[in-house]
Amino acid sequence: MSADQPAAASENGAAAAAQQEADSSPPPVLTERRGNVLVITLNRPQVRNSVNAALAAGVAGALEELDDDDGLSVGVLTGAGGYFSAGMDLGAFVKGESPWFGDRGFAGIAQRAARKPLIAAIEGFALAGGMEIALACDLIVAAKGAKMGIPEAKRSLVAAGGALLRLPRRMPYHMVMELALTGDPLPAERFHEFGVVNHLAEPGSAVDVALELAGRIAKNGPLAVVASKQILEEQFDWSSSEMWDNQMAITAPVFTSADAKEGASAFKEKREPVWRGA
Repeated sequence: MSADQPAAASENGAAAAAQQEADSSPPPVLTERRGNVLVITLNRPQVRNSVNAALAAGVAGALEELDDDDGLSVGVLTGAGGYFSAGMDLGAFVKGESPWFGDRGFAGIAQRAARKPLIAAIEGFALAGGMEIALACDLIVAAKGAKMGIPEAKRSLVAAGGALLRLPRRMPYHMVMELALTGDPLPAERFHEFGVVNHLAEPGSAVDVALELAGRIAKNGPLAVVASKQILEEQFDWSSSEMWDNQMAITAPVFTSADAKEGASAFKEKREPVWRGA
């Protein structure tokens, strides 16, 4: 993201902008169910999937769909047109439009993403706010040669949608400083070396690789997957004196669930488990 976060984002304004765009052009965000995986596509290829109010509202709605539907286990987030996203829609920004949506923040995802696992599938490039959308996901698959970076400083803007907060926890500090101060992008292969990108894909196959990864996750117990994600996200804020109690509060319901018994029984009986999500 490139602009300072407004003191209070207006969901009504974002919803109105979303409706206005929906009335005159294709939906800015598409969703497609593939079994228990929800594919979410940023669908503004004419402006390189840049983020305006309508797209932010669309992403927020897709994440609500993912989390609210018990038949969905994992989300895959990608972009139309052969690229992920160029970040904030600068034209909309100049006109005063906000790319923030309620408590979810920039692009409807940066501050509060999904409760369930979310995989970014990057083709072409993920730059500025596009990079920050990817960083809000739990896993990243990127096509070889895809450009990734935070070029905001080149426009006298700041990567305020999460990159400056998340990247120092995921890759070497001095490399993050170089990315932020020069604004120069790096290829996906370099981010893979740092561990920011989980898997590299051949160009054009990022979604396929992400779906394969999603399938491996979706086979597991849904309660355990969500609890594991929650612990990994929240543990940075826990002191050493509280981390075990906090972890127990999250895991206790999982260990006493019907799914835990089903998992143990299936292992003993050498069969595939049938999860109930309870």
